[in-house]
Amino acid sequence: MGENAKSETAPKKSWFKGLKAEFHKIIWPDKESVAKQTIAVVIVSVILCVIIAFLDAVIGLGLGFIL
Repeated sequence: MGENAKSETAPKKSWFKGLKAEFHKIIWPDKESVAKQTIAVVIVSVILCVIIAFLDAVIGLGLGFIL
């Protein structure tokens, strides 16, 4: 429990080599895929904005009627 053993750390060079190796494993999406995903996100965001605005208006009218 109370041991003061130092943990061994990897040299910085090997850490950077590992980082570089992992970075090369990344599969970057092509422009067409990024464009399609961006359009999908924008469309879904607009649809959700319209739904939330509609619900807000309905709830506001309902509360106005009740109060």
